Amino acid sequence: MAYGKEDPALSASQGKYWGMFICWLLGNGCLFGFNSMLTIEDYYIYLFPKYHPTRVVMLTYQPFVLATTAIFTYHEAKVNTRLRNLAGYILFFLSSFAAIVLDVATSGRGGIAPFVGICIIAAVFGVADGHVQGGMTGDLSLMCPEFIQSFFAGLAASGAITSASRFVTKAAFENSRDGLCKGAMLFFSISCFFELLCVLLYAFIFPKLPIVKYYRSKAASEGSLTVAADLAAGRIQNRPNPMFEEDPACVERLSTKQLLLQNIDYALYALVLIASYNVWDLIGRYIPLIEQIKLRSRKGLLVTVVSRLLLIPASYYTAKYGDQGWMIMLTSFLGLSNGYLTVCVLTEAPKGYKGPEQNALGNLLVLCLLGGIFCGAVLDWVWLIGKGW
Repeated sequence: MAYGKEDPALSASQGKYWGMFICWLLGNGCLFGFNSMLTIEDYYIYLFPKYHPTRVVMLTYQPFVLATTAIFTYHEAKVNTRLRNLAGYILFFLSSFAAIVLDVATSGRGGIAPFVGICIIAAVFGVADGHVQGGMTGDLSLMCPEFIQSFFAGLAASGAITSASRFVTKAAFENSRDGLCKGAMLFFSISCFFELLCVLLYAFIFPKLPIVKYYRSKAASEGSLTVAADLAAGRIQNRPNPMFEEDPACVERLSTKQLLLQNIDYALYALVLIASYNVWDLIGRYIPLIEQIKLRSRKGLLVTVVSRLLLIPASYYTAKYGDQGWMIMLTSFLGLSNGYLTVCVLTEAPKGYKGPEQNALGNLLVLCLLGGIFCGAVLDWVWLIGKGW
């Protein structure tokens, strides 16, 4: 690898806080567009009262994000990570813009054709998420844990920000068809701007940070092929490590299957979680920054994660017998534990592996996380059994 004349120790820390902030913005952009679509579902319920948009949109989105992530997880070692992430953020931008175009073109009318258009846009959001969430996690797994923490804090913040913004638009616009439409278009206009900002940040600013150059060069020296375009964007010439010729075994990496078997406890975590993007989830993702209370033990993480299954019967009995205060407290704990454990697992799991393996493991864990979310979205339909369409 090549750092030019820079001191490697200095490069490993220079630009760290700026990088953390960019990672937070990139995490926010990963779900900002789709969260905007979910947040304005009162508008879609008004337009499409017969089609269950709250469930259909989510169920349309989930298979595409899961399938796209699965494909990239299988081929991650050969994928150009830079092009993958840029393609994802560009798709986010185009999807948000398409939502505006569709509403203008149909003059805000209901009916099956506009609803199919909304579902197609939700599917494209899923494809974009499949590009970005696993790609960014794999990319950041090569770097310092604070980058992953900031990225996933940004994911949670996107939900909190869109929810808060919805209160503002509700207050700004009257609760009528025209008011709902104006609020929806404002949401997607903001989303377009923000996704374009993410494209520019990831394309031109992030790869030039000294700390990012350092970690990507380090990954390349360990045999990673996915960072070649990123190094070129950072104007770094990657030179082959002479150790490769002396000992070819040093570039060998564990297969995806081997990584899964070695980290099955972490993967089980991801299957248990259901996305809970709210304020307490955001707070939970910052708690691990306090080193004294960050959970690092694999057994401790596994036991804590599996114990969250107790929240299922707890939620059932709270909904049936408890009052609103207990349900609010239970939901807050769900979000807090979700954010805390997400960051703990995704920052601890890549430790001890080489760069290419960390990238693969990041993709693998996100695939398992999305698989759990997809199962939750499908099981959501259980509540309609016996109640008709």
